[in-house]
This record gives sequence, C-alpha cells and structure tokens, in this order.
Amino acid sequence: MKKYFTIALKGFAMGAADVVPGVSGGTIAFITGIYDELLDSINSVLPNLNLLFKGKFVSFFKAINGTFLLSLFIGLGTAVFSLAKLFTYLLEHFPVQVWSFFFGLVIGSVLYVGSKVGKLNLITVLALLVGTFVSYWITILPPSADVDSTVFLFFAGAIAIMAMILPGISGSFILLLLGAYSTVLGAVKDLDVAKIGVFVLGCLVGLLSFSRILKWTLTNFRKPTLALLTGFLVGSLNKLWPWKENLLNRENSHGEIVSFITKNVAPSDYSHIGLADKELGITIQDPVLGLAIIFSLVGFALILLFWKLEPKGIE
Repeated sequence: MKKYFTIALKGFAMGAADVVPGVSGGTIAFITGIYDELLDSINSVLPNLNLLFKGKFVSFFKAINGTFLLSLFIGLGTAVFSLAKLFTYLLEHFPVQVWSFFFGLVIGSVLYVGSKVGKLNLITVLALLVGTFVSYWITILPPSADVDSTVFLFFAGAIAIMAMILPGISGSFILLLLGAYSTVLGAVKDLDVAKIGVFVLGCLVGLLSFSRILKWTLTNFRKPTLALLTGFLVGSLNKLWPWKENLLNRENSHGEIVSFITKNVAPSDYSHIGLADKELGITIQDPVLGLAIIFSLVGFALILLFWKLEPKGIE
C-alpha cells in the first residue's frame, strides 16, 4: 500500500508539472525513477485488449500493471483538477518566483538525465544538439488563438500527450502553441465533461501510439535517446526564464485580457513597464532577485534529493 501511495504522489507531481506551460510531466517521471515502468505499462495495454473483450477484467488489470497505472493517474488527475486554479493564481501574482522554481528544477534535471548518457561521442553530441535546437525552436513559436472545436480538441490532446511524456517538452506549452491551453484549462476549472472527455480520448490515442515508439528507441538506442531528451530539457530553459517582458496581449475566450507574446529580459530590465503591461493593469514589476535565486535553488535541490534517493541500478 505504501508503494502505491508513493506512486500516487509521483503522479501528483507529474500532474502539477503538466499544468504549467514549460514544464514536462515526463521530466518528473524520469527523475522519480518510474519512467521505464510507465512506458512498459502503457505499452502493455494494446497487446492485452483481447483479455478485456473476453471479459477477463482482473487478468487484464494485472497484465497492464493496473495498480501502478491507477495509482499514478489518480495522483495525476488529482493534481490537474486541484491545482489548475492555484497555478493560474500563482503565475498571475508571483510569476518570477514560480518560473524560478521550475528553472532550477529543469537545470537539475539536465544534470540528472545527462548523467545517464555516459561518455559522449559524436552520435550523442549530435542528438543533444538536435534536442536543444528543436526544444528551443518550439519555445519561440508564436502561440495561436484559442480553438475549441471537438475535432481540434481531440487532436490537441493526442499531440500534447506525446509532449507530456517526453522529458523537456511541455505538453501544456504545446497546447498553448496550438491555441487550446486556456480552452482545456477552462474546461477543467468549469468541469465541462464533454470537452474534457474529447480531450482525454485524444490523449489516450496519442499515448498508446507514441509510447511504443519511445520505448523502442530507449530499448535500442538508449544513450542517444537520453542525449536527445537532455537536449529537450536544455532548450526548454528558454521558456522557463523567470523575467519576461510582455509584447502583445489578447482577449481570451472568457473576455479577459491576457499576455500573448513575451520576450526574455535581464532582471535589471524587468522593472520596465511597457504598453502591453499597462493593458494588463501592471504598474510595478519587482524582479525579486533574491527570492528568485532562493526558489531556483529549492527546485535544483529537489532534483539532487531525488538523485540521492534513486535506487541503485537505474540507468
């Protein structure tokens, strides 16, 4: 029982990360040591569907490592539904502190995942560079306007879940780029069962298909794949930089004016109030450099703690 409570807590941490654009639940799964078991469990679903169709529910549940998956997704779902409003509030009122925490978290994750690559060679260096470039390129793409059609939500779920299980690629940020982030977050906050159902169905389809590809690459090309994932983490740091200047706002589906396009700035330039900031009602911006450093160190220390507590033999 204690084991599965711990798994639920790890799922909760994954869900908390997935709520924030720029942070990947896959990163949390990797650093908490459940990444391979998660992929193995997901990949066991399709081959054992015949048991489900034959009515052998208990056998199916055991074959797919059901207790693990159930514990994990209970924790993940609890985090998403309980923290959606909290993270919206924190990102609105304490953006520098929140982004600083995750910035430190991902820097620690770069060292952690990178340590699994081992001795670098030409292939792993190339994989690292490609991962960094792709992830960075994703972070500088302009987001799209909100779209909430049924078909679009289905495909948005399928694409986002692929990103969510990749360390370093944020599923929430992919939703932001697709223009579906506020739609999905609003559906969660309002408990819109229809929209949530379509999105979750898309997630299931994407998860069951993409996880097999990812597991195959980790099995057959583990070191280059880990180098690629490390690059994804490095590139994502651009999105997580704590100090941002608003360049353009937009009106969301709820009629609220929200930040749309930002650029990273130095802490010393963060106090500058531009027109886009004034439209949001911002008249004072404090870089809170001291707190930012503290929160980033806390995030970094958490990864070191996971690293130290990691069971021996995990590669």
